[in-house]
Amino acid sequence: MDVHGTVAEGFEPVRDAFVRNFEVLGDRGAAVAVYRDGRKVVDLWGGTRDAEGTEPWTEGTAQIVRSATKGVAAAVPLLLHQRGLLDLDAPVGSYWPEFKTGGKERILVRDVLAHRAGIPALDRGLSAAEAADGVSGARAVAAQQPFWEPGTEHGYHAQTYSWLLSELVLRATGRTVGSVLAEEIAEPLGLEFWIGLPETEAHRVGRVAPVEPPESAGMLRTRPRRNVSEAYADPDSLTRRAFAAIAPLPDENDPAYRAAELPASNGIGTARALARFYGATIGVVEDGARIFTPATTELAGREHSAGPDRVLVVNTRFGPGYMLHGPASPLLSPASFGHPGRGGSLALADPEAGIGFGYVTNALAKSVTADPRAQALVRALKSALSTR
Repeated sequence: MDVHGTVAEGFEPVRDAFVRNFEVLGDRGAAVAVYRDGRKVVDLWGGTRDAEGTEPWTEGTAQIVRSATKGVAAAVPLLLHQRGLLDLDAPVGSYWPEFKTGGKERILVRDVLAHRAGIPALDRGLSAAEAADGVSGARAVAAQQPFWEPGTEHGYHAQTYSWLLSELVLRATGRTVGSVLAEEIAEPLGLEFWIGLPETEAHRVGRVAPVEPPESAGMLRTRPRRNVSEAYADPDSLTRRAFAAIAPLPDENDPAYRAAELPASNGIGTARALARFYGATIGVVEDGARIFTPATTELAGREHSAGPDRVLVVNTRFGPGYMLHGPASPLLSPASFGHPGRGGSLALADPEAGIGFGYVTNALAKSVTADPRAQALVRALKSALSTR
């Protein structure tokens, strides 16, 4: 397997794990990057830019990262909060009056970010066109009655997070999440990451496809718990309904879908951009740029929700917009915050270790929160750090 890029001395275990992902765990095209104390120490890529193609993945290849988008998007409301433009303890309806219906009057901005709003699904799923039009999604979540008393429990808002966050930021600033990200975060930091892919960048994005792990991976013996399997199999379960808030599922290779702004699911970027982004959430990266103050970094990793997840049917932990380390989604350490993407991608920050990490792939497996390829890379990184 030809792997390209660079690895700083001491981080060779990450390269070894990355190669093994192709040889044993079924990766087709992927990239991984790591920042340590603001300095890039791993920047690797390999395979093909399309999961079912032959054209090589290059240094500039970008991919859709599914729900790993949520962690990048969460930086927008936290940055607004840091600047005094968004109050996390204010009712959502104070910014968005139409939202104050059906028992949603007391939902706080903080509840939305921590998956406590009680609106993970819709009574009627939206088409891909409706989901992307910038209007229908906001109307649907504003009209939706909560599935539980908001603020009392949590459940992963897999798709509805897009419209809740988008409309909240729009009402508070008059700007979209994608535009704030581009102008206030991505451009100053030089990040190759977009929520709403510009047409000028479409040529660099590879095609994703579902894949089955090879038998040699030893993963076929692993089975989810019965209650989890039943939840995903039952079309009436809150689990299935949450993931089917866009129905039928959109074509993630469709240029129109990629150009839309869906902060829950359709961010596109490089592993390098994700690692640099998370490095800048916990400190200063190479050229002096950073995103969060120390107080906001602490807030990002502070537990807001924990315990049984009404949607994922396992115990999960969330901060304001970020998934936190736990059995269902192991990160680098208990201090880590970040977000996986269903099918493989993972990005995280670890303020104690000074780490920003990003992994992207075009081979979408059935994993939801703990993909074996991403976990192998995290274990290798942990091993490398333990010897330094």
